[in-house]
Amino acid sequence: MVDDSARKEVGRMGEDVASKFLEGKGFKVITRNYRKPWGEIDIIAEKGGIVRFVEVKAVSRESLPDVSREMDYRPEEMVDFRKLRKLARTAALYMEVKKDKREFQIDVVGVIMVMGTRTARCRLFEQALESNL
Repeated sequence: MVDDSARKEVGRMGEDVASKFLEGKGFKVITRNYRKPWGEIDIIAEKGGIVRFVEVKAVSRESLPDVSREMDYRPEEMVDFRKLRKLARTAALYMEVKKDKREFQIDVVGVIMVMGTRTARCRLFEQALESNL
């Protein structure tokens, strides 16, 4: 089992990698680690006039059970419906507080990191949850 500090380091590095990955895809990162008592949003970005609320799920390759099947492993699928719904509520409140009437959506980025070589693979899953939920 991975200790808590190692898990947090993987998460923090995963968010850094995901931010760069999104910027490379034309996203403009607005803020990171938006925290409220009722929820947290890893990355808030914008692309094409749409506000994107992004959940990042990062894992280290070293922690995977069978590294030979790495590409079959999808950390983004570990984000369950309950987490997505909580994220959507936090996103809606963010938009309300900012008085932002633009369209928004919930995206997920899965990151598989190789800590030894400091490399990573990312996958973007857009519109993981409809914003009207």
